[in-house]
Amino acid sequence: MNYYRYFFSILLSVSMSTFTCMGQLNLGKDYSDGHGGKVFLPMGDISFADEVVSFKRGKPHAIESACDSMLAIGKPDFTGFAGNFLSLGCGGSLTLLFTDNAIVNIPGPDLYVFEMGKYVESTLLEISKDGKNWKTVGKIAGGVSSVDIGDSVKAGDVFHYIRLTDLKSECKGDWPGADIDAVAAIGSGKQITLKNAVLYKVNDYNLLPNSKTELNKIVEDIKTHRPSQIIIEGHTDNTGNEEKNVILSKKRAKSVADYLQKNSLVNTIPLKMEGYGSTLPIASNETKEGQEKNRRVNIILVP
Repeated sequence: MNYYRYFFSILLSVSMSTFTCMGQLNLGKDYSDGHGGKVFLPMGDISFADEVVSFKRGKPHAIESACDSMLAIGKPDFTGFAGNFLSLGCGGSLTLLFTDNAIVNIPGPDLYVFEMGKYVESTLLEISKDGKNWKTVGKIAGGVSSVDIGDSVKAGDVFHYIRLTDLKSECKGDWPGADIDAVAAIGSGKQITLKNAVLYKVNDYNLLPNSKTELNKIVEDIKTHRPSQIIIEGHTDNTGNEEKNVILSKKRAKSVADYLQKNSLVNTIPLKMEGYGSTLPIASNETKEGQEKNRRVNIILVP
């Protein structure tokens, strides 16, 4: 038994049980850490990274069965060294994206890396809002796979990307480098993304009548999750003047906030509004499809 992992799992479970008793609906689950212990995640299955952005396998790299980067997303499913995990290889690097949730800086651990194998190889962990500008969080090493991002970012900051880079501490055998089964955001805020076309006319920030059906669904989500804070982000594509894009994205975030605040329950929850213009794209602005994806409003329910 790895006592670091055991102690962390017990501490987190007790903390979240207390949190549940204070009124938060318990959506959490326990997950096997691959070492005989359990990890409790308060947001359950949506806590895990959803997409592979890039994978650069190290040299030497692992056997081919452990080089599929898709094995590092979704829920942990480690079944022993027969498969179901990604080996980064010596010096390899993996970038993942969270789509139905976001990494939120909360008190205590914010991320958990399901690193398999007898040892936790030294791995550099970085986070990013846009997949381009990175903040170094620190190293995962010494049997501890939980990470607190609090020393690196401001309270309430939201991130969508994580990058893991093997630091070449163990480069022998069939699985050199860090072995990753899954990555979870403990401080995970459920993220709901709405296309601007559902909410507004072009270059407008007044809500369309039909948009209220979608927003009423979000009100029900808020009643279910009872978040401590709601973050509303407005985003545009890169066409037109950027200064105007920022202003438009802020007004769009405010129009959604105003609608949600009309609900008596939502009115008791702090709202934070941000307008980012085109600075945080999730797709290429070189295509119409990418531009459509970038025109959006994100609503993040902070646990």
